[in-house]
Amino acid sequence: MYQSGKLYIVATPIGNLEDITLRALRTLKEADLILCEDTRVAKKLLDRYKIQKPLLSYHHHSKLSRVEKIVEHLENGKVLALVSDAGTPGISDPGNELSAFLLNSKTKSWERFPRLSLGKEIEIVPIPGVSAVTAIASVAGINMSKFCFFGFPPHKKGRETFFRGVAEAKYPVVYFESPHRFLKNLELLEKFKPDAKLVIGRELTKMFEEVKRGNISEVLEYYKNNNKVKGEFVVIAH
Repeated sequence: MYQSGKLYIVATPIGNLEDITLRALRTLKEADLILCEDTRVAKKLLDRYKIQKPLLSYHHHSKLSRVEKIVEHLENGKVLALVSDAGTPGISDPGNELSAFLLNSKTKSWERFPRLSLGKEIEIVPIPGVSAVTAIASVAGINMSKFCFFGFPPHKKGRETFFRGVAEAKYPVVYFESPHRFLKNLELLEKFKPDAKLVIGRELTKMFEEVKRGNISEVLEYYKNNNKVKGEFVVIAH
């Protein structure tokens, strides 16, 4: 009976390269091919642990032809590992889009892949590890037994709706933020929830890691006055 390949979803460090599990390293060493957002970023990790494997880029802008190539490898029984630039694939990156495609036998695109047309034949295996979401939640100092994750705010259209949703949420909201829009978006959140309290994680696990807590006006003043709007941010608003 025909057996399809296997896809591993592998969590990798968000900064400190020591934050990788033994199982993740073994999976990467045993994979036939590693799918990654940016081959240059992935190579830094792989070089650190002396892993030499073929790399294939897969990201938000990948065309259907790239997905077809991935399917071809699975059809040939290959073992693939998917990594993102940092953290757990499928969390605010295209990892889940790939999984959904591979598991959806009703998509018209699947007419070209008859042997993989049954989603049950495809094994997708999580290799858990680092996530900025759980990292900041673990040091939040507030009740995080229930929380909402909103991903990245929209760049333009939908920004107000996004932050209105953050302000109206029943539970703490975790979201990612880029340094380019950090202050502007905090000001927008303050508009909808002036009494918001925040836990900010900046450059988590990296050399200049910082966790800042306070109400939204205090946090805004701190970052405006200290010129520290650099690096990647993860925010808890409650």
